[in-house]
This record gives sequence, structure tokens and C-alpha cells, in this order.
Amino acid sequence: MRIINGKAFIKGAFQERGVFIENGVFTKTAGGEEIDASGCYVIPGLVDLHTHGAVGYDFCDPSREHFDAITAYYLRNGVTSVLATSMTMGVSDIERVFRALNGYENPRGARVMGINMEGPFFSEKKKGAQPGEHLKAPDYKLFTRLNEASGGLIRLACVAPELPGALEFIREASNICAVSLAHTAANYDEAMEGFKAGANHVTHLFNGMNVFLNREPGLIGAAADASAYAEVICDGVHLHPSVIRAVFKFVGASRICMISDSLSCAGLENGEYTLAGQAVTVRDGCATLKDGTIAGSAINLRVALERTVGFGIPLEDAVLACTRTPAESVGIADKVGSIEEGLFGDCIVLDGELRLKHVIKGGAVIPQ
Repeated sequence: MRIINGKAFIKGAFQERGVFIENGVFTKTAGGEEIDASGCYVIPGLVDLHTHGAVGYDFCDPSREHFDAITAYYLRNGVTSVLATSMTMGVSDIERVFRALNGYENPRGARVMGINMEGPFFSEKKKGAQPGEHLKAPDYKLFTRLNEASGGLIRLACVAPELPGALEFIREASNICAVSLAHTAANYDEAMEGFKAGANHVTHLFNGMNVFLNREPGLIGAAADASAYAEVICDGVHLHPSVIRAVFKFVGASRICMISDSLSCAGLENGEYTLAGQAVTVRDGCATLKDGTIAGSAINLRVALERTVGFGIPLEDAVLACTRTPAESVGIADKVGSIEEGLFGDCIVLDGELRLKHVIKGGAVIPQ
């Protein structure tokens, strides 16, 4: 495949050059089908590290049919790689989900590059939409059991660093996967101890943690000082556009992982949905629990990219935060996230208004 005449995002900048894919990977040159991308941007396929589901289905429901529907939706919308994200549930339920994801792939859907284990090692004080009755103290043996059930798919494990046993958990788990500080009431010092123990990531910055104050910067300040990777939900609901602009300034696109945190309602209309057995209401793009707690988003990562640029973030920074940076943060940048020789030939073509024109996975054009 040859994609010509477009502006290709290579090594963090747009270049007027062709993009070539052969035998499923990016190459220096290729023949075959040709796409004229005149007036368009050619960027790597989007990488979403934190997404629970879409089109009425959730990864917490271990059904091959449902997984297929979710991943097909992602791919149609330019999200070519994801981490299937779990929720705090009963251990047997989590294990059942992880076993179902073991070996899963959908040729017509986004690549499931691993699992984001969001829960159950969280603080009751900052549980957000995580069901409190299933919260647990950090337990490396349980993590190991679940990772074995998944076939070693856990790429990101989340934990509140102030909990008893958390630092020991981080020291052990960080040898297996990336560790993210999440749903935590940790103060600055407690968060820094988590990073020193081996955590390198923060789950949805500003959400599920203490606020940033001048004399108590909490996890937000610690994340900046530790140069951690920081997830940011850029739907305009979870964070004000001014906050998004500030985060890009003090964290930088090379450390920001834009995420959707999408729920089963993504891709659907306003209405009533569920999240880990909890009722979720979506009105005007905002998903909330019965008590008003924001539960997650109703968008996909391509929409987040478009909105973020609309909020004033340079396109190059927004693209980096949706592609290379998240891939690097969980150790999959040798496979996805960049237009680079030898990586999976996954990319998307956007017009000048950032509307989706083509989705390519492994050199194959995906019907829209």
C-alpha cells in the first residue's frame, strides 16, 4: 500500500512524504493499492490505554460477541490499538473477564494490546464509579493469579499508593507491567513514595484524587515532579479546557496519554446504561451514576483528539499524546504508536478539519 501526497506524522512532526505498508508493517517503499491523501494528515492509528467499552457493551461482560462489537467500533473510528480496561468487581468476575481476553483478537477490530487492570486496589475515599463493596488491599498474589488467567496480558496495573501493602505491591508488579497511581487520597509524600517504588503512570489526572493546592499539591504535583506518564480525559466534561491547556504545558505531550475512558454508552444516544452493574445515565454527553458522580466518557479517542485541538492544543502535541506517548508508557511502542519501519501498518487519514477519511490496519483499508 502507498499513501501519497499527505502530511505524515513522523518522529513528532508532520512531513510531506509518502507512507508505505507491505506485509502488514510500515516499510521504506511498497507497491499495491494507492491512496491519494492530498490536503490530509496521515497519522499513526490511535492508541487508547483506558477504555471500558462502547456501543452498548463493556469489557466486563466476557462475551466474544460483545468484544467483537466494541473493537469493531474502535477501529471504525480510528482507534487501532487499545488496552481492554477492567473495573473493580468480585475477584471471580475479574478472573472470568481476563480468561475471556486471553488469546482474543478480532481481525475486523482494534488490536487488544493488553489489559488495563483498573481496580480493585483503590481508596474508598476516591473510588469514584468503582463499586466500593469490592475494593481490596493491594495483593501481589492476586495480581499474579489474574495475570496468569489473562495469559500475561496485564500491561497496566492501578493502585492507591497510601493503602497498606501498596508500596510492596508496586515494587513487585512494576517488574511485570507499568503501574499507575489511581483512585487515591494520597498526599504528595505518599504519592512520591509510590513513584520511588516503581510506579510510572497516573490514571485520569485530576479525577479520582485530591485537588492540587498551593500547600498540598497531592498526586498531581507529585506526578509532575516524578515526570510520570499522565492520562488525561479530553472530552471537555472531566476537565475544563483551561485545565487541559495547563496540563499540556506543565506535563508535556511526551508524557501525556490522552484516553477516552469510554463506557458502553460510547457511540450511542442519551439514555440509561450500566457500568460494572451500576446504573449510568447519559445526558448531553455526560455519563453519571445515580448520585451524580461522573462515571466515564461517552466519546472515542478520535473525538477527543478533535476536541483537544479545538481547545487550543497544537495538532502535533495532541497526535503525540494519542499515539506514541501512550504506547511508550506501557511498553508497546515497538509494535504500535508510530509510523516507523517494522511497526504494524496501522494509520488513519484525516482531512483538514480532522474528519476521518480512511482507517488502515495492517495495510488493509477498513470500510466505514
